[in-house]
Amino acid sequence: MAKTNGLIDTQGNPLRARASQRPVARYMRDTSSGVIASRMVPLIESRDDIRASWQRSAALALDLIKNSGRLRGAADQVIADTVGTGLKLSPTPDFTGMGWSDDQILDWKKIVKKRWARYRASAKEVDFRGKFSLSQLTDIALRYNMAYGEVTGLLEYMPASFRRRYGIKTGTKLCLIPPHRLVQDTNETENLFQGVYQDENGRPIGYLFQERLNGFTSKTRYDAFDRRGRAAVLHVFDPQDALDVRGISVLASAFRSHIQHEKLNDVTLQTSILQNIFAITLTSDKPTMEAFEALETLKSENVKGADDYAEQYVDYLKSNLESAAEQEIMVGDSPQISQLVHGEELKFQTSGIPGPQYFPLSSDLSRITARAIGITHGSFTLDHSSATYSSVRMDNSSIWPVVERRRDRCAVPVERPVYEGWLDEEIFTGNIPFKDGYRAFDANREAILPASLHGPAKPTADDGKSAKAATERLENGTSSVELESADLGIDSEDLFDQRLDLHRRYIDAGMDSPYARRGRGANEPKSGTAPDQEDPQS
Repeated sequence: MAKTNGLIDTQGNPLRARASQRPVARYMRDTSSGVIASRMVPLIESRDDIRASWQRSAALALDLIKNSGRLRGAADQVIADTVGTGLKLSPTPDFTGMGWSDDQILDWKKIVKKRWARYRASAKEVDFRGKFSLSQLTDIALRYNMAYGEVTGLLEYMPASFRRRYGIKTGTKLCLIPPHRLVQDTNETENLFQGVYQDENGRPIGYLFQERLNGFTSKTRYDAFDRRGRAAVLHVFDPQDALDVRGISVLASAFRSHIQHEKLNDVTLQTSILQNIFAITLTSDKPTMEAFEALETLKSENVKGADDYAEQYVDYLKSNLESAAEQEIMVGDSPQISQLVHGEELKFQTSGIPGPQYFPLSSDLSRITARAIGITHGSFTLDHSSATYSSVRMDNSSIWPVVERRRDRCAVPVERPVYEGWLDEEIFTGNIPFKDGYRAFDANREAILPASLHGPAKPTADDGKSAKAATERLENGTSSVELESADLGIDSEDLFDQRLDLHRRYIDAGMDSPYARRGRGANEPKSGTAPDQEDPQS
């Protein structure tokens, strides 16, 4: 008989598991309760899913933000983290091969930054409707992104006749349009998908907007680019898939958790109110039904004197009830307790809501929503009761790349095309000088237009420790003034110019400059010499 390894039955045959119970090494292996099988979902393209859910998602997001102080505050927090009071421009042109000296480049960049600061702060100059500054328009764009998942608008050039009428000088204007005005129409034969026309390569070439004029609604197509290839339509969104055409609200993945949280709060509050309203109990030592049943038993067994005893007892209870009827207990706006009957006790109960399970569940639901929005749990709930120095540092370290990414993908693409169109116009009109004229700029447009847009400073848990760490990085050569200034939301060139100007003013006035190096650096004493002593050999 051949040797067999493993379990065998009574006849010596090897035991085998039934097919339904055999372990399977594969993905999607379900549990015995069929938890995976119970979740039936279709496999569809991301853009089709977005098209089917876009309108409902946008309407629900807008409604939640309007009716939730927490979500409204979260939107403000997103704006504050991403752009602060406004993005700061730092031109980074490449003048290689154009014959520009370093001084000419620095002077040119100073002129650009000064004129841009005036332009972006003027609502009449930057906004097509003349109502908002560029900082305010960027705030609106970030709110659009939170509710709609995208930003739409037109980059317009206002003719000279209108500029004279409004008393303005520049023609470059930004006109933001609510994303729901970009229609949901889809026609595959015309390469139109959810309001966006595409060419055979999938590149956007036009947008179909719904417009209202003098009470009439019409659909108008706008080309994505003008005749010179410059952007004419602003459409900014964060895609989930390479085939995506439109964006969707960042709240879409958190709708369920946020609504569940609202219901949890409502039910908890209502239960607590009910418990507080009915938290007063009146107890009495008066006999219950069992006492009367005992008297009836005595009567039925013909106990001597039972009838008289029962009659006397009933009279006693009757007198007590008549006395109690004259007393009054009122609970309301004007509480009143006149007098309790002998044997009665008035108790005030305490509410048992919220229970110990409420706070962990509430915190978890809040954490889900905060993560979907892209802010920390502490900034979303304003609850820092359990925060420590290490936890705050970890929160900042994990969320700051999200903030920088949102700035780069959502805020900067709104302002950059405005800057590029404005700079083109300024050089063309001669308001900003350019060596060899506009033709030289147009020939080197791609090299001249690049610029960095900086946001607010990176938050820190301890400013002193952060400043010391930055100093150490600069001294050991693992960082630079440009990188450290960027973390603080400061333009390094502006910082240098300010320090240089103030340093010279202090020196010219015969005062000690706060910017003079002390202790270490270029003027550090020779090795072995105390900082406060002069070298005897000098």
